[in-house]
Amino acid sequence: MSFEEEWAGLKADATARMQLNQVPTYDPDASPTGADLVVHDDELGKIGHFAFRLRNNLKADGAHARTTTKAAGTSLTSDGFETGKALTSAATTWAKQVGALLDACAHISNHLDYTQASKKRDDEWIAAQVSVSKISEYFEVPDKNTRPSVPRPQGPIM
Repeated sequence: MSFEEEWAGLKADATARMQLNQVPTYDPDASPTGADLVVHDDELGKIGHFAFRLRNNLKADGAHARTTTKAAGTSLTSDGFETGKALTSAATTWAKQVGALLDACAHISNHLDYTQASKKRDDEWIAAQVSVSKISEYFEVPDKNTRPSVPRPQGPIM
């Protein structure tokens, strides 16, 4: 068996096993073209707004929890309890973890804002290209391989 025959057999076997492009979609909002990723602007807006609200609430509630935990730790430490040091350490760790969550929420919100703007720019560019292609159907477009003709002067040359 030659390499080409073996390679063709392996490719055919792999293609038969790969079902990703042939999986039926059961999403009622699926694209009529069969695309599996359909995002509506209002959905992006809701998710982005929810992430923004979550970040604002988490910032306030996280700060409150850190402040009260640190105050309790300081109070217990001054009273001679070892638990106070642990609470103060927990408050420091809490602040770092809340900061990471705040950054994640801001990243989600900002990314969705960017995605909306990018999608809008892409749609506008596609619309402009489609309208240009429709207009260009009505014009005679010279072949790229032909040389432009220069008119020759008429009449006597002095």
